[in-house]
Amino acid sequence: MQINNKLTIPITTNTTVDKGSAHELNKDFGDMLKKALHEVNGGLIESEKLASAYTVGKNVELQQVILATEQASLAFQLTLQIRNKVMESYQEIMRMQV
Repeated sequence: MQINNKLTIPITTNTTVDKGSAHELNKDFGDMLKKALHEVNGGLIESEKLASAYTVGKNVELQQVILATEQASLAFQLTLQIRNKVMESYQEIMRMQV
């Protein structure tokens, strides 16, 4: 049994940004965020498929169902916590007086 549902987030160390590449970095960040959310959603869908297949009686091991469900749950919880931190940061920035 091999499971490869890992959420990978590339890290760039480019500290110099010119005006032409700022838009490109925004686009890359947006694409990276979309990809990560699709991976989390795919994990949730896959765990639901495995659970329903196990319930129906197909040839699916219980350990595989539990592992997929836990991985999907952890990925979702991580995504939710990241969203909470981003919203908290945004609200703090909006409270700042300029």
